[in-house]
Amino acid sequence: MFMTPEKFDILKENIISQLRVNLLPGLFYHSPEHTLDVINAAENIGVAEKINDKDMMLLKTAALFHDSGYLFTAKNHEDNSCRIARFVLPDQGFNEDEINIICDLIMATKMPQSPKNILSEILCDADLDYLGRDDFYELSRKLYEEMNVFKKVESEHQWNEIQISFFEKHHYFTATSRSLRTPIKEKHLSDIKNNLQEKI
Repeated sequence: MFMTPEKFDILKENIISQLRVNLLPGLFYHSPEHTLDVINAAENIGVAEKINDKDMMLLKTAALFHDSGYLFTAKNHEDNSCRIARFVLPDQGFNEDEINIICDLIMATKMPQSPKNILSEILCDADLDYLGRDDFYELSRKLYEEMNVFKKVESEHQWNEIQISFFEKHHYFTATSRSLRTPIKEKHLSDIKNNLQEKI
């Protein structure tokens, strides 16, 4: 792998530019900002988990491409994300084994998440890092609006029920995210339950 941090920044700029111009309309949550957020979260978790430099580059590259499939379709977008990665990354100095690792990381984020090693655990936690952050409600609103556009949710009441079910099934995988995010995530869950109960 010949990807230096400087080359990664150029690649990131190119991919983010493509997302800004060509993403499917209505993607209020799965936006270029979400991709940048996941890259940042993955790097922070990766540092805390003490992964090496090569693994960090594989991780950040997977984070960069993980939602690029939304350029074509929302359904099974992870498959298209891998196709895009396989098309772009050979020219960026990645060999076949490294690209396979990156695609495995991307596919691990498909719901329900299925990480098989520390790198995929980090990416899965980074992808849902917002569940345990203070900007949760802002991002949750964007996801609700996006799902409303794609006819996946019909009301805020239904959305809150979906969120409660999702929260109760979800858990963070890395020790870093369990420590930093789980307590705040549990508070959000309690708040959503109370809000739903008040409106019954």
